[in-house]
Amino acid sequence: MVAPLRIALAGLGTVGAGVIRVLETNGALIARRAGRPIEIVAVSARDRSRDRGVDLSAYAWEDDMSRLAARADVDVVVELVGGADGPALALARGALAAGKGLVTANKAMIAHHGLELAQAAEDAGVALRFEAAVAGGIPVIMGLREGAAANALSRLYGILNGTCNYILTTMEHTGRDFAEVLSEAQALGYAEADPTFDIDGIDAAHKLAILAAIGFGAQIDFGAVETEGIGRLKAADFAQAAELGYVIRLIGLADCDEDADGARRLFQRVQPYLVPRGHPLAAVDGATNAVVIEGNFAGRLLFQGAGAGAGPTASAVVADLIAIARGQAGTPFSVPAAELEPVPPAGAGHRRNRAYLRFTVTDRPGVLAEISAAMRDAGVSIESLIQQGRPEEGGEVLIAMVTHEGPESAVSAALALLEGSPSLTEPPLVMRLLG
Repeated sequence: MVAPLRIALAGLGTVGAGVIRVLETNGALIARRAGRPIEIVAVSARDRSRDRGVDLSAYAWEDDMSRLAARADVDVVVELVGGADGPALALARGALAAGKGLVTANKAMIAHHGLELAQAAEDAGVALRFEAAVAGGIPVIMGLREGAAANALSRLYGILNGTCNYILTTMEHTGRDFAEVLSEAQALGYAEADPTFDIDGIDAAHKLAILAAIGFGAQIDFGAVETEGIGRLKAADFAQAAELGYVIRLIGLADCDEDADGARRLFQRVQPYLVPRGHPLAAVDGATNAVVIEGNFAGRLLFQGAGAGAGPTASAVVADLIAIARGQAGTPFSVPAAELEPVPPAGAGHRRNRAYLRFTVTDRPGVLAEISAAMRDAGVSIESLIQQGRPEEGGEVLIAMVTHEGPESAVSAALALLEGSPSLTEPPLVMRLLG
């Protein structure tokens, strides 16, 4: 009889309880596929008395979750507590130092401390796996590490946050403004009471930094991710996008190029983009996630599915446990941690694309001429322009324009010329067109 893989589970929230349900419901199937049973030995959470809808009586309870790492009857610690630092990081470090494997769904911890934890796991000869940290139940990390391993990637990009995608697609379909749809998303449980990490793009930036490290063999550099959220979008932006043949999605995008000296530069951005209606990401609705990987031999690969929730995320956690039970530890970031390159960030100014710009201005003569002059002086060529009055808001006017393809530095220069103009009632909004 092959010995079971014995695990300790820290965190019994939605995902933790989901892991227990997956192992209970599919235990026999999992044992056949893993080559041995996977058994929970001990658990820990903040509130022992809370009803989680699962039976915990068969498992040892540790009030101090750090003690899970010290138990002699545990092979792998599963961390589902969350947070970049604090107890989650202490548990992760303790588990690896004690020679235990570690499975986590904690994207913030991996984005900030992944290199350190990967090196610790490799030094200890144990597994560190985090499939559930990115895109819920979608096996995109496995796809990068294994399915696309033979390819040099040109870029990877996708919809990495289900909360934002739910809000954006609801605004698109209903014509309502951001604040109203956010309130509805909170009432339905799609958005947290404090949605800052989601709507400001931080959650998506954590995930993008992890994918970029794996995809391009680079050290994680979360601080280099250019991040902008969705809070400034208006219903009018969706109407203009639709008129132009686009939808709006929050996209995380990374690519890696060589500069003139042959040194690699890594570009990472999370920002609302205008996506052509015919693009696969345009059809991704609701809380769904989707990731596109472009390889030099595989071509375009699309990974799509549920990006959050108890079932999908727990499924990804258990998939990592099955891989460990099979002895498939591997290196956390595809190559040894010591071989991950410190790739400097690429500046955005040289990048060429088309852009959507929206100005909110006072309704008076000469404003359009002022904006057009700034575009002309900065070398920005305007492809189309729409002006829409909003008399219900004190005579403000929305001016939306799409530029011809050109360097981002030119658009930045035009906006710098308009900075401080009394004609503008709020800062301009810039979205790139995904091409």
